[in-house]
Amino acid sequence: MKNILLIALVAFLGFSAQAQTKKNKNLKYTTEVNGNCEQCKKRIEKAAFGVPGVKFASWDISSHELTVILNEEKSSPADLNKAIAKVGHDTKEVKATVADYDNLHSCCKYVREE
Repeated sequence: MKNILLIALVAFLGFSAQAQTKKNKNLKYTTEVNGNCEQCKKRIEKAAFGVPGVKFASWDISSHELTVILNEEKSSPADLNKAIAKVGHDTKEVKATVADYDNLHSCCKYVREE
């Protein structure tokens, strides 16, 4: 009887440990974001961190690349692009409105692609 109970307990623990494997829901996402200076960097990164699920955000001034790690269960790359565009910076996927772009400081205005 003790052996049967011990076998059942070991089997149960083995199955429950196997069921708790975590799937990585984090996505490393990179996109091009237009901007010029340190002020742009702060604004872009602040907008990125404002998106739910963003764990890391870094925009490189020289390459114009924004690298983000985000939780796909909480937000998507589309949500991120919309947030960046809302503060006046065009991304490869979403363009900022004219009003949002016009709110940028004069040193932050970049040549917009049509």
